[in-house]
Amino acid sequence: MSRFRHVLWLMLFLAQTAWANWQEAVPGARLMGAGEFRMFGFHIYNARLWSATQSLGDGQPFALELIYQRTISRDDLVEASVNELKRLGGAAVSAQRLAAWQTQMQQAFVDVQAGMRITGVYLPGRGARFYVGQRMQHEINDPQFARAFFDIWLDPRTRNPTLREQLLGVAMP
Repeated sequence: MSRFRHVLWLMLFLAQTAWANWQEAVPGARLMGAGEFRMFGFHIYNARLWSATQSLGDGQPFALELIYQRTISRDDLVEASVNELKRLGGAAVSAQRLAAWQTQMQQAFVDVQAGMRITGVYLPGRGARFYVGQRMQHEINDPQFARAFFDIWLDPRTRNPTLREQLLGVAMP
């Protein structure tokens, strides 16, 4: 095969990799619900929940898309997530596990600006993938982390039950 053909195949492979996005992990995804998160009156992000089915089950992947409306540092995102994981998990989540999850989230998250999108994909029995825009940022192969992380929004004990209902399609935004 000529050198040109090798280069062409390599470019095609890289193009396919570059176009890989969260929708491939959630085939047939449809919008389940959407809402916005505000804190102290400030609009922090819009959230959208995507699934191939109209109900979330442990056997089905889903995606939670957050579109940020303000600048937030990676460290602040990680800290807020760790605090919620700790709050919801209580004594069931050890300090060592939280530290390991914190390290993983440092790789999965980025500093965000208004308009940026981070999408987390729940992969049943495997873990979670995080996309910044349409580019995969990091995969965390820990099913316990994935369940605990998405519970920040979807557990009945969430800090924002109205947003939870909107995401699940129970309430209108």
